Amino acid sequence: MRETSGRLLQLLSLLQNRRDWSGAELAERLGVTVRTVRRDVDRLRALGYPVHATRGTAGYRLGAGASLPPLLLDDDEAVAVAVGLRTAAGGTVAGIEETSVRALAKLEQVLPSRLRHRISALQAVTVPMASGAATVDPGALTLIATCCRDHDRLRFDYQAHDRSSSVRTVEPHRLVHTGRRWYLVAYDLDRHDWRTFRVDRITPRAPTGPRFAPREPPDPDIAAYASRGVSTRTYRYQARFTMHAPAEVVADRVTPTSGVVEAVDADTCLLHTGSNSLEELAIYVGVLGFDFHVHEPAALAPHIRTLAARFGRAAQSAPQPSPDDSGARAGAGDSG
Repeated sequence: MRETSGRLLQLLSLLQNRRDWSGAELAERLGVTVRTVRRDVDRLRALGYPVHATRGTAGYRLGAGASLPPLLLDDDEAVAVAVGLRTAAGGTVAGIEETSVRALAKLEQVLPSRLRHRISALQAVTVPMASGAATVDPGALTLIATCCRDHDRLRFDYQAHDRSSSVRTVEPHRLVHTGRRWYLVAYDLDRHDWRTFRVDRITPRAPTGPRFAPREPPDPDIAAYASRGVSTRTYRYQARFTMHAPAEVVADRVTPTSGVVEAVDADTCLLHTGSNSLEELAIYVGVLGFDFHVHEPAALAPHIRTLAARFGRAAQSAPQPSPDDSGARAGAGDSG
């Protein structure tokens, strides 16, 4: 009986982790027969869990309902949820700050002391920094996430960076969060290509659907694809540089929304970035603090030479620092 109870908990955990499961998949994960899975599903239903049979796939889906007992969370999952709720209290999703605090209070009431100590230790030494990023509507974010999961088409009004508006119909694939903004990677049915959209500029239209068969994603690394979309492709000028520094060192100074770094070897890497201004590109790559070589755009080289001459003249006319000033403020702005 104890073995059966443990298997029921494992089955319930699997059903909570994914929307649809076939009987064969569940049997393989649990190490039992499909017939045993059917009996265990019947036991869960008798306990009040709304486990629905899915049409056409001989599978199962855990439904929602007022009688649904609490979620099952292991220690690491409980800590992750608590930390996520505390982060959400000051995050980029509009209107959920107070709700997150209430949910966190309920969760911490049922956490064992060992987990409360882990969460409190992290919170005690963490100071949030305001991002200043645009917030997203939680209802829209949840709707988009559901469409991604269920492979439902999505129609929405979209405001581009130049304030122009359009209606888009897409097959949503993944949400990407940079820490400051949310992005949707989706296949645009009208433009017959993959696109990256800022979620705070999306206003979904109802209803969603119909269902679609998922396409092959544009890149196995969706985060990198989204980074290229928001840091390079949307700009008038797309730039590519060889940076004479290790990729991990350059990446530490390049945010996901400002460029993409690709390692070449142990000492060099490629930086892909973009801008609507050649002057801004020249300044940006110059202040990163590394030697570099320009591959494209070719029109950038004259702007770099102009800036180099201008800085050279400024350096010649600047007063020389006295020995007493040398290193007086060393470390004042050290960011590690």
